[in-house]
Amino acid sequence: MTGSTRAVVLLSGGLDSATTLALARARGRTVVAVTFAYGQRHDLELRCARAQARAQGVARHHVIDLFTFGSIVAPATSLLRASPHSVPREDPTGGIPNTYVPARNTLFLAYGLAVAEAASATEIWIGANAVDYSGYPDCRPDFLEAFERVANLGTKAGRAAPDGRGIRIEAPLLTQTKAQIVALGLELGVDFAQTFSCYDPVGDDPPVACGVCPSCRIRLAGFARARHPDPLPYASRPGNTSNTS
Repeated sequence: MTGSTRAVVLLSGGLDSATTLALARARGRTVVAVTFAYGQRHDLELRCARAQARAQGVARHHVIDLFTFGSIVAPATSLLRASPHSVPREDPTGGIPNTYVPARNTLFLAYGLAVAEAASATEIWIGANAVDYSGYPDCRPDFLEAFERVANLGTKAGRAAPDGRGIRIEAPLLTQTKAQIVALGLELGVDFAQTFSCYDPVGDDPPVACGVCPSCRIRLAGFARARHPDPLPYASRPGNTSNTS
């Protein structure tokens, strides 16, 4: 797409990132997608990221190996295969849950920044959401605003821009509910059957979503409120998903 804005999209393979990618494409961006393999509990997430990149016609898709990072932070989170912790089954009642991965978005955005500058991209899109239960510190508006400042202070692209904003961080889903994100993704034609959100999948080849971890419950509630069936198979479906946004 000659002359269009180039953007880097952080693509995890989950519902939010797939919708973010679709929105970037709908707004005319030429996209370089970046996915990270950091020891997640399941490889299906990576397969979904590749499927979304193909289906949505990205210009290039990088899958970056961060296994060493994952092995270092595994003791502090429940989301990695090497973690000694169990994924919680209940919603957090306060504080930051053990599903938080130390500095994950800081690192992902830093890699995205390097890719953006090398590819002459002026935007980095991330599917961060501050409405969900988590309260992760690296999904909050002040963090994203601060990272954009760092990005422009620490890069040639930023220093060379007349307004000092050669790189912009775009988080279009930041204040949307999960139901709103589902509705937007459906409107944009996202194939949600090729996304995966579960924190603790069941079985192998391929695994299925557990249906009871906080991420599954949030996803199921979002589809229910959007009045659309979730196309994913689940090992279990909770009887009540009304407690999530």
